[in-house]
Amino acid sequence: MGGADAPGDGVAALRDELNAGAVQLGLPLEQAVADRLLAYLALLQRWNKVYNLSAVRDPAEMLTHHLLDCLAVVPPLQRHAKGRALRVLDVGSGGGLPGVVLAIVQPAWSVTCVDTVAKKASFVRQVAGDLALPNLRAVHARVEEMPADARFDLVVSRAFASLADFTAWSRERLAPGGAWLAMKGRAPDDEVASLAPDVSVFHVEPLRVPGLQAQRCLVWLKLSGNTA
Repeated sequence: MGGADAPGDGVAALRDELNAGAVQLGLPLEQAVADRLLAYLALLQRWNKVYNLSAVRDPAEMLTHHLLDCLAVVPPLQRHAKGRALRVLDVGSGGGLPGVVLAIVQPAWSVTCVDTVAKKASFVRQVAGDLALPNLRAVHARVEEMPADARFDLVVSRAFASLADFTAWSRERLAPGGAWLAMKGRAPDDEVASLAPDVSVFHVEPLRVPGLQAQRCLVWLKLSGNTA
């Protein structure tokens, strides 16, 4: 009796849900990748007890709201990359979402997570070390105070700030030809109206996250005259 409550059963259920969700997204995962994602989830749970990295506490809910939510952006990013190894900046990364997920799934991409909270940057560094992710780094800083030569092909945010603030604070981080990507719930029409004159939205992409009964979209933006 009690076998259903065994820790191994819980991990197996999470693995099954992760793999099934990834397949629905058109992103089947190799076992090593799934293992790393679940190891990251376990670290997030453990550190969350002390550092409050996420308001979501239940492992199954974290899998849907965090891992699958971030995995949903990978196919659009792959299409955007067109085979290139992207340099990605995750602004206001918190516990590493989506930066850590991107680094795990796309090992050829260089992913930097920046956050103003030292403990959150420390957590991402711990993840990079524990999961052997040489393509992942964490920076404790305000994005606008990063070195002038820190430039990226893609600057991404998830639940970070309004589009106007996100693009204003990170505009110096865009490499020539680079783009912004904001992960949002509903299409933020009011935020689009507040953008600077030289910032434009060139695509709003609806997303369907397996198991998540909520609206999600990606807002792609570019800076006028920022060409390769």
